[in-house]
Amino acid sequence: MDLNQYVEIFLEESKEHLQSLNEKLLLLEKDRQNLDLVNEIFRSAHTLKGMAATMGYESMATLTHEMENVLDQVRNHKKQVDPRLMDTIFHCVDLLEQMILSISDGGDGNLDSSTVINELQGIVSGNSTLPNVATDVEIKSEDRNQITFDEYEKTVLHQSLESGFLVYHLKIFLDQGSMLKSARAYMVFRALEQFGEILKAIPSVEEIENEDFDHEFSVILISKNQQEDIKKEILHISEIVDVQITTISSTLLNEHDKKVETNSQAQQNNQNIQQHHKGPTGKMIRVDIERLDELMNLFSELVIDRGRLEQLSAEIRNSELTDTVEHMSRISSNLQNIILNLRMVPIEQVFNRFPRMIRDLAKELNKKVNLTIIGAETELDRTVIDEIGDPLVHLLRNAIDHGLESVEKRIKNHKPETGEISLKAYHSGNYVFIEISDDGSGIDKEKVLKKAIERQLISQEEARNLTNNQIYNLLFASGLSTADKISDISGRGVGLDVVKSKIEALGGFVSIESELGKGTTFTIQLPLTLSIISAMLVRIQNEKYAIPLSSIIETAIYRPEEIMYAHKQQVIDFRGHIVPLVSLKKVFEVPDGDIEEEDISVVIVRKGEKMAGLIVDSFIGQQEIVLKSLGSYLPHVFAISGATILGDGQVALIIDTNSLIK
Repeated sequence: MDLNQYVEIFLEESKEHLQSLNEKLLLLEKDRQNLDLVNEIFRSAHTLKGMAATMGYESMATLTHEMENVLDQVRNHKKQVDPRLMDTIFHCVDLLEQMILSISDGGDGNLDSSTVINELQGIVSGNSTLPNVATDVEIKSEDRNQITFDEYEKTVLHQSLESGFLVYHLKIFLDQGSMLKSARAYMVFRALEQFGEILKAIPSVEEIENEDFDHEFSVILISKNQQEDIKKEILHISEIVDVQITTISSTLLNEHDKKVETNSQAQQNNQNIQQHHKGPTGKMIRVDIERLDELMNLFSELVIDRGRLEQLSAEIRNSELTDTVEHMSRISSNLQNIILNLRMVPIEQVFNRFPRMIRDLAKELNKKVNLTIIGAETELDRTVIDEIGDPLVHLLRNAIDHGLESVEKRIKNHKPETGEISLKAYHSGNYVFIEISDDGSGIDKEKVLKKAIERQLISQEEARNLTNNQIYNLLFASGLSTADKISDISGRGVGLDVVKSKIEALGGFVSIESELGKGTTFTIQLPLTLSIISAMLVRIQNEKYAIPLSSIIETAIYRPEEIMYAHKQQVIDFRGHIVPLVSLKKVFEVPDGDIEEEDISVVIVRKGEKMAGLIVDSFIGQQEIVLKSLGSYLPHVFAISGATILGDGQVALIIDTNSLIK
């Protein structure tokens, strides 16, 4: 059998099991007597072993087999969970992740695991830390192969029997050594479909797909074929050791109905209570992300055409056309929301890898750290999720390495010896905010200023007039560090310029708050999506530009006499704040045209706490636009983040306001 068709499924499911292993191991490290966790870890290792053996990845199968041996001794009370055992199992997971990476890159996953296997075997062969337990108590779970039918299924069964069909209950038994049970079950379903209709599977198809069953499952089949033919066909499938088939008659079905009715009456009160505690159920489907990208690209074209139709409707002023266009706009807006929501994924996909990273860094640095994650269910567009991981890794490494003090220093400063790091995500408007906080030593402002002056980033005079936030923002200058000792893990300030650049490239920004001796918080603000955005269209002479609405505070018109000067810079008084003006005509070197306005049109934009007033010739209006890249030919155009096609076919450049705010 060609197993290549299962490689993608194997990789995806393996990654899920490895993530589960990391999570459960971290919990076990805090609760070492919890045998439920040990059993869950054992099952994940066992499933990985079976999948790897079936797919022919021998190194992975061998390593997980040795892991099983250690875990089996723990769950049988022959070994205790201790630091050596935990470190070894974590090492196994790291090696398994490398093997999966090798396979996803087209390799065979055969990496040298001799060192960690020797360590695992050493744990097994060592003296037992607890006396052997003579007998294990086995608790059998509820028999899931017991058949129950809902009203629809009973109706179908009765009608089928009345029409002369046969109803079979097939009990299929897999080889105990079968490693890819779901694949075998799938082959059984495919074979049965040629004989008739599968009405029901016990356990459910979803549970069978997830291999949440032992080595047997049942199927209710409606057919006109003889059971001998069906059995013969199923037994031809590899690793199927037996098939038991019984015929369900009308009499048997009626007896079944009465039995179920009696049982359900006795359990009705309990079921009514349970209904109040059940959450909404739904069916999930996995879709290739490339298909979603293609869907978004097609819808982007529709948005452009929608803009054109709205423009034509306004020009022609036909009531029927106007009504139709308005209806189409409402429908397409709803469709847009659905498509955007399809692309939204929980940020936990990024957050999930951090507890393990923090655990390893804490051990390496001999620090005690507690990581708290809040808001992991917060959703972001996939394109943003793909890019935000590295900046967060850097900020977290900074927090644990140079943010948190050593255990000795924390005790000396009357702090708990365990440092706290918080990772929090939440929605606000059209943005997602991510906060990385530590209760460490905080940022020494005087040290930052001293370093900045030494590197000639600012003068002595400028340093005296800086606010706290302006001082902290100096840390984003390239290479500026206040760390007394730069480690290979991080350095407070080293690389923060890269973090800032990455986040601003995503249309967001990062800010810092800190209190000496109390701790530091980095706040990242990111747009929900980068595909379709709301923008204000403006005109500069004969050219059109788009300014993202998320960056705009307000639009205003000023008279020439209201313009002031400060340090040879044009400024305005905006609600008590002195805001510098930026002439977009000068920035983009727009040629002079026929437009000459007496009053000055200004778009007030902001980046964090900073603001600027962008001078334009006129406002066109608000519109949803599709963000298009300028491509490889124009990769670095100052203050331009992309372009969009307007309804009339014209191209408007999208302004990157972050680069215009100093």
